[in-house]
Amino acid sequence: MRKKVVIVGPAHPLRGGLATFNERFARELMKECDVTLCTFKLQYPGFLFPGQTQYTDEAKPSDLQIDIALNSVNPINWVIQGWKYRKLKPDLIIFRYWMPFFGPCFGTFARIVKGNRHTRVVTIADNVIPHEKRFYDTPATRYFLKCLDGAVTMSREVLEHLKLFQFHKPAIYNPHPLYDNFGESMDKVEACKQLGLDPGEKYVLFFGFIRKYKGLDLLLEAMAHEDVNQTGVKLIVAGEFYEDAAPYHELIEKYQLKEKVILKTQFIPNPEVRTYFSACDLVVQPYRNATQSGVSQVAYHFNKPMVITDVGGLAETVPDGKTGYVVAPEPIAIAQGIARFFNNNMAGTFIANMPEAKAPFSWSVLVQHIYEVAGMAETATNTAKSGLE
Repeated sequence: MRKKVVIVGPAHPLRGGLATFNERFARELMKECDVTLCTFKLQYPGFLFPGQTQYTDEAKPSDLQIDIALNSVNPINWVIQGWKYRKLKPDLIIFRYWMPFFGPCFGTFARIVKGNRHTRVVTIADNVIPHEKRFYDTPATRYFLKCLDGAVTMSREVLEHLKLFQFHKPAIYNPHPLYDNFGESMDKVEACKQLGLDPGEKYVLFFGFIRKYKGLDLLLEAMAHEDVNQTGVKLIVAGEFYEDAAPYHELIEKYQLKEKVILKTQFIPNPEVRTYFSACDLVVQPYRNATQSGVSQVAYHFNKPMVITDVGGLAETVPDGKTGYVVAPEPIAIAQGIARFFNNNMAGTFIANMPEAKAPFSWSVLVQHIYEVAGMAETATNTAKSGLE
């Protein structure tokens, strides 16, 4: 009999990396389970959301069962939805946990469902200690974690963070699987044409929403460094500002970078992702702090070498000198990594190493680890045991 699985977290009509991940994960589970995506009818109150909109213009996926149900700030809704799913008796509920704001909602929902004495409850945890801290973080996360049967973390750092909450249930590290749902690579000439860029230029790409911890300011300073100037490289910034844009524009003015920086600072819908990655030669993630990043897994899918900073779990997936360079989160180090890549013509070497490096990033392994921590599989597959636990 097919298992009944519910994934709780962002999904259509919400947009962004979490929704993309959850929908791709649902499709993997659907190979052997009946899957429902339980998403939000209100994810964030407007005053808490830093972007332009929380919603996508893309059509609803026809192959997915999506229940637009949860209101993150209404406890009555948590109870109603909890009782609804308690009666439905799914075999497994998987909560996608990325910030403590959702701890009360998820924790209450889970406790009510588990009253049916059948449903197992686990989480895929991107973070348990957030990048931007607030007074309620610790009690909200502790409340959520206490109701779980197990956890899968996207980085070893988060696995260690669980110990700070005295989390004694089964927990496994599983690296972020490969984003393989953005289509195939395009020819660079065609991609540049679509973006209005000169295909004869060399490009580095900063991709994703823009917040302080992502370090775009460090990258802009690196672009002004003489090592980078000598390469003639240009920077594409593709992503929406989630904070005041003025400081970044001031840096561009200060270092006279207008001719070297292409700003595409709007939300990049999924059908356009491949265009940006196909146009660039190198992906740069200059983060100040991080636990993990889905951007690396998009870069791997499109066989794009990377320069990443040695923070959090970023270096777990990008072996230094194999598929990219791991550098200190400082402008000079970032500049030197970019220059080293282009001056030594490392693209061919790094791309040749990609198949071996990205082999562990499997969605099927994530499924096995979910079953394992939920106590729903007697043993994990041999693949799941190969160095990931």
